[in-house]
Amino acid sequence: MVSLEFLITSLIVVVTPGTGVIYSLSTGLTQGRRASVFAALGCTIGIVPHLLATILGLAALMHTSALAFQLLKYAGVAYLFYLAFATWRDRSAFAVDGSTAQASRRQLVGKGLLVNTLNPKLTLFFLAFLPQFVDASAPAALPQLLLLSAVFMAMTFVIFVAYGFLAHAFRRQVIESARTQNLLRHGFAAAFAGLGARLASGER
Repeated sequence: MVSLEFLITSLIVVVTPGTGVIYSLSTGLTQGRRASVFAALGCTIGIVPHLLATILGLAALMHTSALAFQLLKYAGVAYLFYLAFATWRDRSAFAVDGSTAQASRRQLVGKGLLVNTLNPKLTLFFLAFLPQFVDASAPAALPQLLLLSAVFMAMTFVIFVAYGFLAHAFRRQVIESARTQNLLRHGFAAAFAGLGARLASGER
């Protein structure tokens, strides 16, 4: 059974700015509403490996294996710094004249998938988060875990799409000047770099 407490907690977790939110916002600004849907889809799919790891018990193994955690952690750090560098260099990213090269659906989904897959803290988060809302007295926990996971992913997709649509709605008002475009570009680059630094410095 999906409780109100689970829905409220999940909503807070999903709405809180992180790598997926930043990616959805930047995609909505630079590529448009349709592109932000595929970006949100990629971020949502990127949750699947972490949920599977939790459900299958692999998260417990990673929790006890410093090497496994560190490898995935620094792969995520490297990718976030790559996104920061690419965003910083792309001077056409926030242009409003249509000159920005449109990424393909596969590229948008793939980048979003990597953004969330390469974050080991998601696995540890779900390991600590999901069991709290499972009824221990029920005959089987797996159906409950699958249902809770599906609800969390659905919320993630809807909210990330909303972020992308909101960013696109304010696109022309916000980025009608070159100065503002540069501020946004540097801001998103700094956000990706900051998230990478936070992931690098974090403990399990």
